Amino acid sequence: MNDEDALVAPAVRLVVPEVARAVDAIAEHLSRGGRLFYIGAGTSGRLGVVDASECPPTFGVAPDLVQGIIAGGPAAVFRSQEGAEDNEAAGAAELESRRLGPRDVVIGLAASGRTPYVLGAIRYANAIGALTGAITVNPGSPLRDLCNFFIAPEVGPEVIAGSTRLKSGTAQKLVLNMISTGVMVRLGYVEGNRMTHLQPSCGKLVARAQRLVMDIAGVGPEEAAAALDKHQGEVWRAVDSLRGLSP
Repeated sequence: MNDEDALVAPAVRLVVPEVARAVDAIAEHLSRGGRLFYIGAGTSGRLGVVDASECPPTFGVAPDLVQGIIAGGPAAVFRSQEGAEDNEAAGAAELESRRLGPRDVVIGLAASGRTPYVLGAIRYANAIGALTGAITVNPGSPLRDLCNFFIAPEVGPEVIAGSTRLKSGTAQKLVLNMISTGVMVRLGYVEGNRMTHLQPSCGKLVARAQRLVMDIAGVGPEEAAAALDKHQGEVWRAVDSLRGLSP
């Protein structure tokens, strides 16, 4: 399995140009008030939910800016509901319920690239005029002709045939990491390699926020802590105040 896993990163490297184009397009839409939706089923859907859920604590964005949708609803995150992926109308209905608009972005996640739930969602998004994309491991997927951007690293057969939670899932996770991180960098939620907009919601992150302010602003722990207290724990505001860029 480890030998097979070693094939994933090189396969993803080959699609980096497509990922970069996707990042640019998504960032443009979000900068104009759009939202980013990941939609998938099974492992692919769960990976989208994971990536979306990490954006608020990591980048300080609103919970509805990046949303993960999985066939079968939230319960499917914990217990497989494989039949839900066959309902093409449900994918469209889910996006309609979230008032999808032309400024939004929808990325279909499907290892096979043929999941009806995802195809229905992408077709609906296209009809609305939203930006659409797909992350799959099947370069022959019908999603290729339906989406504005198409990312398909070819990872080869799984160690257990058809178990797409393995290399296919790893490849999709790597691509999702690059997309969400790249978009947030483009939107200014990162300075250098520092999470200047993280939400210090636990002891570990409070300490990290203090270290970030110390490092970026070049101050001691007491001054960093005072600036964070003044600005309700917001790292970037604390740094700006210490730089004299804001009160």
